[in-house]
Order: sequence, then structure tokens, then C-alpha cells
Amino acid sequence: MSAAPSRADGGTPSAATVTAVLVAVVAAISLGAIFARLAEAPGAVVALWRMAFASLLIVPAGIRGLRRAPPTAASLRPALLAGLLLGVHFATWLTSLAYTTVAASVTLVTTVPIWVALARWWGGTPPTRGVLVGLVLAIGGGVAIGLGDLQGGSAPLLGDALALVGAWSAAGYFLLGRRAQRAGLSTSGYATIAYLVAAVVLVPLPAMLGAAYVDWPLATWGWILAMALAPQLVGHGGLNWANRHLDPTVVATVTLLEPIGAGVLAWLVFTEIPGTGVLLGAPVLLAGVALVVRYRRREGPGAAHPAP
Repeated sequence: MSAAPSRADGGTPSAATVTAVLVAVVAAISLGAIFARLAEAPGAVVALWRMAFASLLIVPAGIRGLRRAPPTAASLRPALLAGLLLGVHFATWLTSLAYTTVAASVTLVTTVPIWVALARWWGGTPPTRGVLVGLVLAIGGGVAIGLGDLQGGSAPLLGDALALVGAWSAAGYFLLGRRAQRAGLSTSGYATIAYLVAAVVLVPLPAMLGAAYVDWPLATWGWILAMALAPQLVGHGGLNWANRHLDPTVVATVTLLEPIGAGVLAWLVFTEIPGTGVLLGAPVLLAGVALVVRYRRREGPGAAHPAP
């Protein structure tokens, strides 16, 4: 996993630091679907307040980051677009959890590496053979996990389609976020801009769906706040940091571990028992992730290409 410093960065992180961050990221993002279900509110409401709380929590660090590395036109444009796509991502994915199983939704939304790799290929940066083999294995394992649960939920096809749109928008968010940070924004400065834009984008959605903005039980607010703290600040904050130092295909592929964590938690909390697809797909997915990380590390510092 090669690192590439930028002018808003203090240097290249050690392998131990990168590993610790990625482990924390996987643990945090695996909690997202569980907290969303426990909130028992429409996806648009959960998405709006998740981003609003996260924005408030990160603003102090973001202001410091923006003072150290003020935005330029080259860094601000992709950051704003990334925030727009982040809002679309959460609106569609969190809504999908109302219609399909946690395992199917999380598996489909983590097909991000497919779209990241295709976008980079379209932009003239094809994956190496080793990374491509790892991607195929990881995606195959993820699909196997999802296929085991396709019959669950109240409207699985709708839920699956929403989760897929969530994956497309997340891929764009990854690539644009990398571009904004490579153009000079600090991680905290970029995240503040993206989170605020996402929150603004989400403001009209509850009204459009006829849902209340604030008339929710205290427990709902507690779970939404927990989403802002763990999956958003720890999970997505760690992804933004990793996206700055690593190839975006590597970062996106590591997130494929989320279906395993979320599936286990759904089993423990909601008694959603993993099917055969989960048991067969998990080891394949892990093997694919290991291959991608291994071959990216072999390529060395010169292998980290700018996003298209």
C-alpha cells in the first residue's frame, strides 16, 4: 500500500498506522446498517441528521484544516461534487435497508471497487493483473454473500436497486474526494465541505416523502448520533484519510469487509441468520482483498496514480 504525501500532509504514514486505521474503519462502517435499523426512522431522515450531526462535530477540526490549506478552485469543485454524491449515497443506501436484508444491501453498496476500477480504467488507469484478479475474487465473494439473501425483505428488488445507486454515488465520492485532497485540501477541511454539502442536499427529502423532521423518539436520536460518531466520523473519516495516502481501488476494496461485519452483527442483533452464500462468499472475499492489498504494496511508491 503505497503512500503519497501532499502539501497539506505531514508525511508518509507507517504500514502499522495504515493497518490500524483500516481495521478501525471496517469495524465502524459495519455498525452503520445496524444503527440505521435500530433508529426505526425513514432512510431520508436518518441520512439528513446523520450528516447534520457529523458536520457539527467535525467543523472545529475542519476550520483549522481550511486555515492551514485554504481551498482553491481546483480543490473546491471536486469537494462540492463529492458532497452532493455523498448525500445521494446515504439517501439511497439507508432507504434500501427498509426493503431488503442487511446482508444484501451492504453487499451491493460495497460493490464500489467495481465502479472505482471502471472509472479509473475509463480515465486511462487500468488495474494491474494482480489487482484485477483480486477485484474479481472480492466481488465474486461479495455477490455470493448477497445472493444468499436476495429473497429477504419487503421489496428486495427495490432495495437492491437503491443499494446499487448508493454504490455508484459512493464510487464518485471516493474519486472526487481523492482529487480534492490531492489538490491541496486537508482531510478535515475536505470532510467538512463534503459533509455540509451532503446535509444541505438531504434537507428537502423528508418533506418530499411526508416524514417528520424532529418528531422522533429519544432512542431514534441516540442511534442517529451514534451513526454520526462511529460509522461517519471514525469510518468515513478514516476512509478519507486512507484515500489520501493509498490508491482509491485499495481503499474501496478494503470496505468489502463491511458485509461480513454487518452480517455478523445483524445475526446477533436481529437474528438474521447468514445463509450459505455468506459462508461460502466470505473466505473468497477476504482472499480477494488480500490479493489487492498485496499487489498494490508490491508496486511501490510510483504506483499511486491520480484519480481521473
